[in-house]
Amino acid sequence: MPIETTANIWHNGQLIPWEKANIHVMSHVIHYGSSVFEGIRCYEQPGGAGIFRLPEHMQRLLDSAKIYRMPLPYSVEQLMDAVVDVVEANGVTPCYVRPIAFRGYGEIGVNPLKSPVEVYVANFPWGKYVPGDAGADVCISSWNRLAPNTMPSLAKAGANYMNSQLIRMEAEVNGYSEGIALDVNGYLSEGSGENLFIIRGGTLYTTPLANSVLNGITRDSILVLARQLGIPVVEQALPREMLYICDEAFFTGTAAEVTHLRSVDRILVADGKMGPITTALHKAFFDIVNGLAPDTYNWLTPVKVREAVGV
Repeated sequence: MPIETTANIWHNGQLIPWEKANIHVMSHVIHYGSSVFEGIRCYEQPGGAGIFRLPEHMQRLLDSAKIYRMPLPYSVEQLMDAVVDVVEANGVTPCYVRPIAFRGYGEIGVNPLKSPVEVYVANFPWGKYVPGDAGADVCISSWNRLAPNTMPSLAKAGANYMNSQLIRMEAEVNGYSEGIALDVNGYLSEGSGENLFIIRGGTLYTTPLANSVLNGITRDSILVLARQLGIPVVEQALPREMLYICDEAFFTGTAAEVTHLRSVDRILVADGKMGPITTALHKAFFDIVNGLAPDTYNWLTPVKVREAVGV
């Protein structure tokens, strides 16, 4: 979907105009994919706005950078301040926030260690990510997720999303909203940019981190809410066919939020409608982020914005 520009982007400690946020074509990241990033939602709230689980996102950014030996000269608190500053400066809510750190212009060659690290934070309006108002029609991708000890799945790195692009493009050209990848052993992993949940017999199942999935922050939130609601939770390796016989299935992610799956490989998930457990979790999640229920977990960082914009 097209990017809607805003006025400012945060770069290495200061706000700069959107159109000035440029990099050189010979920057290391362009040639070797040397970036780590985050995706965060800022939700409109009664009397203001709130950024969802900002500390956890900023910690994951630092963790991703550490895995790739990319030292960032900012603490979690400083990065949080940067996000708040750019959201408040642009006055746009609800919005999507994109912090990114990458190896910039300096040296060429695979070794990145002498290329400088640049840090940017942008925000912009962004609406529904996975197409399909009546639920997503998805497929099992022919592309597997990365095998263990090849590229780290726990790092939210730009290079990993070349794999995601193959999954998403294949799904789209074949008439699906999204694709689901298997891991190298043939077990369910995740979507191109979403974690996966299924419900069978009243129990909520999700694939564990060992199945080459990102440690999703929305994923964690749903696990917390499920336990609060008394829903049994199991994290285990899951065979592909569980998607064909489950009672309910849904994606989670910052962009996807909570999106139920209508069908998999053109096989309806139950009757194709959002089931009762997915509905309960969907409601619990959106009630908190939209300010309709108390934020008992302190998941929202308040920000002050001048005006709300539709998405």
